[in-house]
Amino acid sequence: MFIEPQYSGSKKGWVEVICGCMFSGKTEELIRRLRRVEIAGHKVEIFKPAQDTRYHPEEIVSHASSRIRSTPVDNHYNILLLASDVDVVGIDEAQFFDPEVVEVIEELTRKGIRVIVAGLDMDYTGKPFGPIPDLLARAEYITKLHAICARCGSIAHYSYRIAKIDDRILMGEKDVYEPRCRACFHNRLPHTSL
Repeated sequence: MFIEPQYSGSKKGWVEVICGCMFSGKTEELIRRLRRVEIAGHKVEIFKPAQDTRYHPEEIVSHASSRIRSTPVDNHYNILLLASDVDVVGIDEAQFFDPEVVEVIEELTRKGIRVIVAGLDMDYTGKPFGPIPDLLARAEYITKLHAICARCGSIAHYSYRIAKIDDRILMGEKDVYEPRCRACFHNRLPHTSL
């Protein structure tokens, strides 16, 4: 269970990473933390990649339909420009940003900003994805979430692509991806009903 960090007398920045496979609740957890920060009266700015328009062009929306306002950005440097005079920055789908987003996040923490990042830690082939591994190495707090394997019902932490498309980045939902456990992912067995 994640224990909410508390601000001390002087403003200190840190990084929290929420990671896991598709359908594990990463965005839901990000929204939950950001709402708590807003309730506490802290200034918040929330970002997502402009390319992620699956549910809404300007909101972060979870698979469970929770939503929160956000600013779509097409360049990681825009985060630094738009996050002035805030206490907390939230970033969803961070795996889609260039590796340089890590330095942007480091700069935000040097300014005393708490940064909460959510993203896939592995791509559909099971390889580390984008800047997430580097952020995991630098984060003060890490939350790894799991889904339920669509094939056997075990704990899942892989995003298995059921669509026969080889592009590394492919936005999609249950028609494109399903969560799988290690055994079902590596066996590459087709989906069957439980």
